[in-house]
Amino acid sequence: MDKPNVKKTLAFVFPGQGSQKIGMLSELSKENPIIEQTFAEASEVLGYGLWDLVQNGTQEDITLTERTQPLLLTASVAVWRVWQQKGGVQPSLMAGHSLGEWSALVCAGVVAFQDAVRLVRNRGAYMQEAVPKGEGAMAAIIGLDDEVIKTICTEACQGQEVAAVNFNSPGQVVIAGNAEAVERAIVGCKEAGAKRALPLPVSAPFHTNLMKPAADRLAEEIMATEFSAPEILVVHNVHAQTESDPEKIKQLMIDQICSPVLWVDCVNTLTTNGIDSVVECGAGKVLSGLCKRIERSLGAFATEDPASFEKALAEV
Repeated sequence: MDKPNVKKTLAFVFPGQGSQKIGMLSELSKENPIIEQTFAEASEVLGYGLWDLVQNGTQEDITLTERTQPLLLTASVAVWRVWQQKGGVQPSLMAGHSLGEWSALVCAGVVAFQDAVRLVRNRGAYMQEAVPKGEGAMAAIIGLDDEVIKTICTEACQGQEVAAVNFNSPGQVVIAGNAEAVERAIVGCKEAGAKRALPLPVSAPFHTNLMKPAADRLAEEIMATEFSAPEILVVHNVHAQTESDPEKIKQLMIDQICSPVLWVDCVNTLTTNGIDSVVECGAGKVLSGLCKRIERSLGAFATEDPASFEKALAEV
């Protein structure tokens, strides 16, 4: 029997890197002390004041991957806790973009929050260490067919690595790999008619085979961490399907580091399962925008400030 407050047509989605900004959640935290309490829990694990960093640091401070990842995880878990406190209806499915999948797993009851903070801090550090700074790159390709981009990446490798790694929405794909190979692919995509091909300000080529050293290092820690069966099913980036076996979820989170983020497929899985509204839980509005581009009929709500949070609470 369903819990009375679960809404079968509602999904929660959790943002990944790029949604961080100085001062985020400051307004929402004024009426909701649990936000700062959640940040304090994360700070205990990290050994520095995470709330102070995001309220008083610089954008450069919070863009370092090993800080960005625990920061966005904590922001999403904090907003989820506010939603719970206010009696918000429960989603029937969840999904997270890249790092955001860890936020989904915490909120779905798969992994303890403090364990996840430790794992994503290390995930960020290992990813950064896997490829020396300046040797990897990522770029957004706008307005070109997915298959064309894949072919161009294959041709641009020339003994190096470049691949399509984030399928974010129709006509928006991110590529990543060795810096020179990415540059060759950018030229190829422009020649093939891409509307835009923009290098991204990131420090490592995420979701490529170049991240294998990071995946291998994190695998041992993931395998040693307790995972539980999800209370709410999560649609996973690697294959855009749900999984209820904790050991298989562990493997998916290891595979995710080197595998493309199939975000379009994930959103399509949500809609095929009857989802008609998504709430973006945490910082920013990037995912709600992408969801609308993938499926225009979706209702999409943000939660990053009091006005948008209250609107989501009232309308879903």
